[in-house]
Amino acid sequence: MALRLLHYSDVENAYDDPDHIGRLAGCIDRLRDDRTLVVGTGDNTSPGVLSLVTEGAQALDFFDAVSPDFETFGNHDFDYGADRAREFVRRSPQTWLTANVRENGDQFAAAAGTVPHAMRELDGTRVGFFGLTDPATPDLNPNATDVRFADPIPAAREAASRLRDDGAEYVVALSHLGRGDEKLAAAVDVDVILGGHVHSEQIERLSGTLLTRPGVNARVLLEIEFGSDPTVTRHPVADAPRDDHVAATMRERMAATGLDAVVATVDDPIERTEATTFRGESRIGNFVADAYRWATDADVGLQNSGGIREGNPLAGEVTVADLVSVVPFQERVAVAELSGSELLDVFRQAHGATVTFGEPDWWHAHLSGVELIWNRAEGGLESATVGGDPVREDATYALATTEYLLHTDREFPALREEHRAAVGDVQYEVLAEYARECGVDPEIDGRIARR
Repeated sequence: MALRLLHYSDVENAYDDPDHIGRLAGCIDRLRDDRTLVVGTGDNTSPGVLSLVTEGAQALDFFDAVSPDFETFGNHDFDYGADRAREFVRRSPQTWLTANVRENGDQFAAAAGTVPHAMRELDGTRVGFFGLTDPATPDLNPNATDVRFADPIPAAREAASRLRDDGAEYVVALSHLGRGDEKLAAAVDVDVILGGHVHSEQIERLSGTLLTRPGVNARVLLEIEFGSDPTVTRHPVADAPRDDHVAATMRERMAATGLDAVVATVDDPIERTEATTFRGESRIGNFVADAYRWATDADVGLQNSGGIREGNPLAGEVTVADLVSVVPFQERVAVAELSGSELLDVFRQAHGATVTFGEPDWWHAHLSGVELIWNRAEGGLESATVGGDPVREDATYALATTEYLLHTDREFPALREEHRAAVGDVQYEVLAEYARECGVDPEIDGRIARR
């Protein structure tokens, strides 16, 4: 039997579904043997409802149960700060690999147990591993600003060279670079890149390198088998046997959250998949943007597509926990004051080509109080109205959105900290109050037309 890797990534909200996370553990257990290594490639501690309540402790339960071999950091693994990330390293059984994360000039969390690269030999085959994290992480995560993320390409070249010099027959990158994996494959001598960060699946070969990405919420576990040419097998997690201990542990944690109060009832299920949130107007996006505008009396509500996490539809009795799972972050709704000219720039920055981690056809803005036409053929914004009137460039508008968009320049860079005019409640608290007062019954009503 050939050497194999089992690759998971971006587990995120899967912890909030005890049955499903139990099946991920069961899938790993079913496939694992003494020639198999289990590896994760970031965002496996956060975000999610349980993550928000426990600051990632639910992931330690999972790690203890499946005992992975290697892990690297994703941007969300810093959601609770650098000290908490160090604690993950100390308390989890796997070896955390990071070739490009630095702190005070040194390798991040080296005292806690991180290493830049490592070698494993199984039945005479030597395989080298190293880890990389998106250098944009401080822009994507306000809680990671004290940590430095070096250029991944030089770090990868050094790690791969050392591993080859030490006799590695195969070199594997554990990467949370998203679409940066293509650049990595073209620039560095690696055999396999196990990727994450972007939530769509990927299995392809580029520049002689195999690239894999299992997608989000543990829907799929990927099996990579080494031979003359590495091969990949998809394992849908929903079909796997369940680890009852893991499922019971998550069920107990969820019961202890105190977030089970019902705030509304939904008759027509509201989807929140990637296909829904990144393709233009959606019911879930309208609900969130409407809640922000309602809570702040702003002219415009804006929610970035990436901030709405994928998960089960909102259906039947909707609890506070369900709404936390939609935007599971301890960030507040902020009101920004913008000129009409700046507001139009925000609208122009909603197209996928303007966002570094987006797919070419993605749409990143969910809007309230706005009707917008985007003309793909002509490549830009055709028209926009607020409150039924055309946007006036010399007028001033109040826009309600997540504080995150005032922090980052990776999404909607026209929004800046200097635009902040007021701060409201935490996002999911706003959603819960809006649901109590107004219900949860959004519709598609022609706010965004892409033609």
